[in-house]
Amino acid sequence: MARARTGILSTGSYVPKNEVGNDEVAGRVGVTPDWIERKTQIRSRRYAAPHEATSDLAVRAGAAALAQAGLTADRLDYIIVATSTGDFPQPPTSCLVQDGLDARSAACFDINAVCSGFVYALALADSLVTVRPDALALVIGADVYSRILDFDDRRTAVLFADGAGAAIVGAVPAPYGIVGVELASRGDAHQLIRVEAGGSRTPASAETVATGGHFFRMDGRGVRDFVADQVPRALSGLAERVGVPLDQVRHFVPHQANGVMLDDLVVRAGLGNATTHRTLHKYGNMGSASVPVALDEANRDGALHPGDLVLLTGFGGGMSIGASLLTWGAAA
Repeated sequence: MARARTGILSTGSYVPKNEVGNDEVAGRVGVTPDWIERKTQIRSRRYAAPHEATSDLAVRAGAAALAQAGLTADRLDYIIVATSTGDFPQPPTSCLVQDGLDARSAACFDINAVCSGFVYALALADSLVTVRPDALALVIGADVYSRILDFDDRRTAVLFADGAGAAIVGAVPAPYGIVGVELASRGDAHQLIRVEAGGSRTPASAETVATGGHFFRMDGRGVRDFVADQVPRALSGLAERVGVPLDQVRHFVPHQANGVMLDDLVVRAGLGNATTHRTLHKYGNMGSASVPVALDEANRDGALHPGDLVLLTGFGGGMSIGASLLTWGAAA
């Protein structure tokens, strides 16, 4: 069977209209706006409206990616949604997105790799298109973290927000497309990021709601140490395997976890020659949406040019790391 080069044909994103500045969050968590910006570099973020769920954001992002590609939803063969805040435990959020887009020919499934999710989903789409070069996949990272934040926990409440980003993946001509992918997991560190209740181990109950078991929890120091140690190692491994030094990367599109953390990561990974694309100052940490939203903004701003090396990197709960190196370029 012929094998194809696969790449990103178009991008799209959607952030909710409700802009929440540091003044509002600071008042809820008991810190100053300056404290939030100094610790995170975040100045604002977006929260979903009461009527908006993850699938609603994902549909808007997916529609934007389809429009940029000049495609209708009936051309899609796969819809992959990366989320850790799906509309429901079941059905899959991707099936709700399929219905919202009227993409009746698409096979749909969700994946949960938390903030690494979009890169993991991109790797799956790459595999699917490689073995079926005529296929088109819509890959979406979408999360609504505002619904699971504990505003008594300043360590997490100041960081997280809501949004969705998308990409159409299909065959592209050489030399464009995905050069390599690196996926890594460290299950022995799973306790660093968690939502403790609502699953089969601790089902939702009046007690779990009363004790805040459905809220997002994170060991910030442990996550920082994990990222500092493990992510540069994963990026170096990818670069060595595909034979592309990291100092040749033109664009670095990382998970928008925390601005101070990103500054440190750029230095540790040796990516000082690359342009690091950031949206966290205005959108916060949007979970699995962070990478594709930043990619879409860079794409629509005209920052990415054919032949540019682009490195996408996610890291988050699990603990998980995902990286994808691609040569930017248009479809055939």
